[in-house]
Amino acid sequence: SGFIFDVSGSSIFSEEWEIILAYLCSNVSFYFLKALAPTVNFQVGDISRLPNPSLSLENKNRLINLSRSCVQIVKDDWDSYEISWEFKTLKILSYNEVSFSKAVKNQIDFKNDIRYLLKSNEEKINSILINDFQLESEIKIEVKERDLSIKPSNQKEICIEFISFAVGCMFGRYSLDAKGLVLANQGEGLSDYLKMVPNPTYMPDDDNVIPILDLDWFEDDISLRFKRFLKTTFGHENFEENLRFIENCIGKDIRKYFLSDFYKDHLRFYKKRPIYFIFNSPKGSFNALIYLHRYQRDTVAILRDKYLRELLLKLRAEKTTLERIETNNNYSSGEKNKAIKETQKIDNIIAELQKWEKDVIFPLASQLIDLNLDEGVKINHSKFGSALRKVS
Repeated sequence: SGFIFDVSGSSIFSEEWEIILAYLCSNVSFYFLKALAPTVNFQVGDISRLPNPSLSLENKNRLINLSRSCVQIVKDDWDSYEISWEFKTLKILSYNEVSFSKAVKNQIDFKNDIRYLLKSNEEKINSILINDFQLESEIKIEVKERDLSIKPSNQKEICIEFISFAVGCMFGRYSLDAKGLVLANQGEGLSDYLKMVPNPTYMPDDDNVIPILDLDWFEDDISLRFKRFLKTTFGHENFEENLRFIENCIGKDIRKYFLSDFYKDHLRFYKKRPIYFIFNSPKGSFNALIYLHRYQRDTVAILRDKYLRELLLKLRAEKTTLERIETNNNYSSGEKNKAIKETQKIDNIIAELQKWEKDVIFPLASQLIDLNLDEGVKINHSKFGSALRKVS
């Protein structure tokens, strides 16, 4: 429903769609098509030449039930991913576990069970059609694991999906208290969110700017926000164990993941059409996410005044502290040398951010850029130029 077809994806319309779908997805139809159309793409004429099965009423009903079951299994699985239009919430949150590792095991077991059911259904379909065409000696009933529409889950992917959903909740795209999309219309903000979710279990960000930095410079830093989200969803008692499990699965500290890998995974999920845009300075000393649907004309100005300039103030204060160490005889030569190196590092960061603000961020903030979701992600992303990380 809601889709149209073209020559690269033809469609069949029939009251007996379940039987046709089962047949066309069976080993039998591919056996015939290898002879009729030994190419990558099947044309309308190739499909029309397929022989029709002569099914008994009993086998027709069996195929209808099996076909419907397969469709529902695959649809439910697809809808469990946030890129689905029908996505409601993460399956992992439904197990009511306080142990994240146990919830992950439950998710993997569940996925294996539905894959087994799908495989069993498809092999029953093959059996019915193979017997109908009397091709028992020519075609195998077996469905190979790699041909199943549902892929097996693994710990790392489940953790990455959980982190992605957490970021969605940080921006108010999703909520722990509501199913499906919450803030998904252009220009919506926290006040709109609170109309739909008056008493949220987990409060989203208020200004649509979430910094991603190497240290806890801000209270709403993405790493700190994620840790609060993990405590909210899986409890405080097992927090350290749960965080350690996630970090082991993704192969690094959560802060390092957000700095180096999160956006790569986001681009992979959303096929290089991100719903979150990441502002980052030339050398990566400053990074901040915004949510495309919540963007306002003053969002870049907020990023500049509340975060970039505030970070510069914090860096200068840190530099002053380090300079006191350098001149204080109460510190060892090792401590002084370390302070000198840190001071030099901070000087370089300050120089980088000052230039970036002057040349890139200040002009953008002054423009009060308008976005239009109907123009698509690619065009809207290009309006910010070099301020955003490239989407290659």
